[in-house]
Amino acid sequence: MKVDLNGRLALVTGAGQMIGQAIAYALAENGAAVAVNDMRTTGEGTAEEIRKRGGKAKFYQADVSNREAVEQMVAAVEKEMGPIDILVNNAGINVGKERHPVHEFGDSIWDRILRVDLYGTFYCSRAVSREMVKRRRGAIINISSVMGVFPNRMMSAFAAAKAGVQHFTRAQALEVGQYGIRVNAIAPGSILTEGTKMLFYNPANKRFADSLLSHVPLGRPGETEEIAKAVLYLASDDASYVTGHVLVVDGGWTAGYGPEW
Repeated sequence: MKVDLNGRLALVTGAGQMIGQAIAYALAENGAAVAVNDMRTTGEGTAEEIRKRGGKAKFYQADVSNREAVEQMVAAVEKEMGPIDILVNNAGINVGKERHPVHEFGDSIWDRILRVDLYGTFYCSRAVSREMVKRRRGAIINISSVMGVFPNRMMSAFAAAKAGVQHFTRAQALEVGQYGIRVNAIAPGSILTEGTKMLFYNPANKRFADSLLSHVPLGRPGETEEIAKAVLYLASDDASYVTGHVLVVDGGWTAGYGPEW
């Protein structure tokens, strides 16, 4: 997929690996300069790879759940690389192995998920949109999840956070549309990453993987590049009349709702 993002600057959070990394690569390959964010130093590897490929990128280490860190990061990006045209709020965490029903769900994991997935999206959107409003242009893409559409058991914090991201997307779109800023979200289904390979798709978990995919009409997990292509569309002028929308990229998962897993 090719779009024209030449002359634009994108900030991608959580871009040190997996979906965020694929998004950063895709934006750079289509002409955007990329401010790569991650709370870990793995983000430097993403920025270095973009530069090796002939693109422009710089790494900014910050925890998006920390309001002050976000403000400092955005100020540094704007000073060193210029005004931000595209923001991709990708940084997020899930429950991992901490799958518990609500009556057993711990405060610490609940707080951490909400602060990264929802508060982080808010902090970054607020900081970046200030200059976008002044310039009367910009595109913000928030990465949500199918769990924000159909929740699953034992993942209440993640489901709540991602549903919040979707409604926050709509709310912000209503508020900043008058300034020429578009705000959309993407809700990925099960995406093949190193983590999901180990958790869902290794041979020891074949029955679990088969159950998981039984309610995906396309019968396979998605690829990180398929989420990146959706971001390219929403970031580009091809989506100039699209705002307040949640684009589900899930192989048909949410067309119906399959067996519990």
